[in-house]
Amino acid sequence: MSYSPLIAPDVGLNANGHFSNASYGDVYHSISGALGQAEHVFLRGNGLPRRWRGRRGFTVCETGFGLGLNFLALWHAWRSDPARSARLHMLSIEAHPFSRDALTHWLRQLAPEPLRALADELASQWPTCLPGLHRIEFDDGAVTLTLAFGRAAAVVPQLRACVDAYFLDGFAPDRNPDLWQPALMRDLARLAAPDATLATWASAGAVRHALSEAGFHVSKQPGYGGKWHMTVGVRAPQTSLASPWGAAWASAREADGASSDEVVVIGGGLAGAGIAQALALRGRSAVVIDPAGVTGEMAHAGHVAAALTPVIARDDNPRARLSRAGSQRAQVRWANLTSAASPHRCGTVQLERDEGRMAALDETLRQLQFPTEWVRAVDRDEASSLAGVPVARGGLFFSQGMLLRPAALIPALLSTPGVRRVTGQATALTRSALGWQVSGPDGRVLAQSATVVVANAFGAQALLRQSGLLDPLPRLAQMHALAGQVSLLPSDRASGGPRCIVGGEGYLLPAVGGWCVAGSTYEHGATTSEISAAGQQTILDKVAGLLGGLPSAWASLTSGQLPGWAGWRAVLPGRLPAIGPLAHAPGVWIAAGYASRGLSWSALSGDLIAAALCGEPVPLEADLLAAIAPR
Repeated sequence: MSYSPLIAPDVGLNANGHFSNASYGDVYHSISGALGQAEHVFLRGNGLPRRWRGRRGFTVCETGFGLGLNFLALWHAWRSDPARSARLHMLSIEAHPFSRDALTHWLRQLAPEPLRALADELASQWPTCLPGLHRIEFDDGAVTLTLAFGRAAAVVPQLRACVDAYFLDGFAPDRNPDLWQPALMRDLARLAAPDATLATWASAGAVRHALSEAGFHVSKQPGYGGKWHMTVGVRAPQTSLASPWGAAWASAREADGASSDEVVVIGGGLAGAGIAQALALRGRSAVVIDPAGVTGEMAHAGHVAAALTPVIARDDNPRARLSRAGSQRAQVRWANLTSAASPHRCGTVQLERDEGRMAALDETLRQLQFPTEWVRAVDRDEASSLAGVPVARGGLFFSQGMLLRPAALIPALLSTPGVRRVTGQATALTRSALGWQVSGPDGRVLAQSATVVVANAFGAQALLRQSGLLDPLPRLAQMHALAGQVSLLPSDRASGGPRCIVGGEGYLLPAVGGWCVAGSTYEHGATTSEISAAGQQTILDKVAGLLGGLPSAWASLTSGQLPGWAGWRAVLPGRLPAIGPLAHAPGVWIAAGYASRGLSWSALSGDLIAAALCGEPVPLEADLLAAIAPR
């Protein structure tokens, strides 16, 4: 998907005191009131709340989020209905999102009294204005809001959802024609459930014709606030559309059946733990087959701390977009864990390779137009001030850079109610009457389910090969294990260490328990992953490169005598993970090949798989799903 920077809305109260957008020359809602319009046009026009009653979930798709008053009215109506669906999802598209400060300001002025408490909740969770999909959860996850920031024509083809009702609420067709084009109506209709309905205040003949051509029976109804007519519609029974999920995802959902069985997750590391937590939070039980009891040590035991920092690229390529999506998911998903396991948002100073590249970096930021509160360029002096230690060069400052403790995070995720662990080493997957059986080396069945997620890092390759499932996956067949280590440097010998993450060629983290984690090594062709004197010297050299020389107290440290941690990375060609269903084995999913970014992919992959299995809108664009699809 080609990159287009987000542009903030040009809004204010017009001469008549109505909230309007100067760029489009139109108001955001009826002058008779936003709540009344939402209830009359969008709720009643879609047969709500009646249509969601008795359902496990109900999904609404909206064009034009604005201040979110339609969402707030929908949420309020759902909360007020004792016969409501178990879950409510809204997927809303917005080309010109408000900043959090602006949203808070205008909602405090304009939100109707019945919606003000909900408006405060919305504003408190409002995401940074970055292109892409953003997932917010309310009412313990029973209500989700998936925001798609970007132009509708570019964003809608990338969405994956099954929509029960549409709120078509863009500016007037003569003011914002792009949001009413026939091609867009067809793209929206692709997401429609068999009994999907739609409603819009617009009644222009061209709009009704475009909706009819897209596969809806449409009709006029009395409008709201002095408007004579509005348009409602229902998907035509004869309409035959391809699954919005894609063939492999549709087959995986079909194989999952009633979506009530326990899901088997193979692997108890960052990948498996993230998936198990995401399932359990949705009320879906998970059994994790964890070799920790066999090997005697849990995954990442002794890994004191690690960094989670997004990357940027001038063309906003898939790697950059995925890292951004992953870091945001981790921050939200893990925020309420115990203090030792939750992310510590300390920021990251990411140093450029050399000072001569700063001009190119400034140009990249100018083109991307990301909010400066998310990322900005810093010179050497400011970078040193932010870090609290002298650094060698300037670079970027990511305010949302996070420090995490893998050794505490993984047990916290696996302790989520609804997750249970089975000790064992999975060596084979076999089709059975119940779906899939997972067996150990002795042939004993460790677990069985209609749905199995293979999330055991490099072990996934051998498991799929032994199960006769690897041949259609040439990229996974090229996965290799790459050894590496980190070192612990005593923080009290260097004035407590840095205040934020310092990254570049290597990294140095703020102190945890009196130690600064520094890393890391990449040991190609290694047969064992272990702490070594040579590796520790490499790490000390990297720290010296970041700081413009080692502090004298660290310069006296002897490599080979430092504490640390060693482990393996599972690396795929292109260094992007493989996440998704196996097309040739319905019911089997994979989440592997995380390389050095296990923290970036863990929460995101968990939510991708769990959202698909539970019928939610998928919180990642289709082209990115294709980039990480198992192949």
